[in-house]
Amino acid sequence: MYPPHDLRERLWSVLDPIEGSDAAHRAALPPDTRPASVVVPILTSAPSPRVVFTRRTATLSRHAGEISFPGGLADDGEDLSSAALREVEEELGIAPADVELVGVLPSVHTHVSAILIVPFVGLLATDPRFTPNEAEIDSVLEFPLEDLMTVGAEREWEWEGHRFRTWVYDMDGEVIWGATALILQSLVGRLRP
Repeated sequence: MYPPHDLRERLWSVLDPIEGSDAAHRAALPPDTRPASVVVPILTSAPSPRVVFTRRTATLSRHAGEISFPGGLADDGEDLSSAALREVEEELGIAPADVELVGVLPSVHTHVSAILIVPFVGLLATDPRFTPNEAEIDSVLEFPLEDLMTVGAEREWEWEGHRFRTWVYDMDGEVIWGATALILQSLVGRLRP
């Protein structure tokens, strides 16, 4: 696995640059689709980097109880990287200055909810003191990046009576699937040698 400095260099070489990404993604918005952004937070303070996820509360109207990356819809006129950092602060209490955005992964279109998600990869050099927003976040999860690189599999999945193929990451019973798993697969696919 990559030590923190090597991971930063590798990410810079395999991710799209942040500059210009806002305009490019907004230009690619399908009709009647809203832009959103997330941060894929990677903790680099230990020799083995860890990826941070959130479990959404069961009371939310969309994606209740699911594992996701911190993020949400962009406000009118807000650029997508700023929206992602704002959401990290609102959901986890992490100051934007503590997150080093190193690049962008390909966007993911959620057809059911008509949202185009733009994923930014962010490094955190020190382990933050998470202060989850109790109205939105049930819990904060961390998984070693090295483990995530070995457990993902594409398979049939059923959700609310619909069957479809998706990437699934089963981390000892904590199941990551759907758009979050697609974003994660995009990241680990780029990091494999």
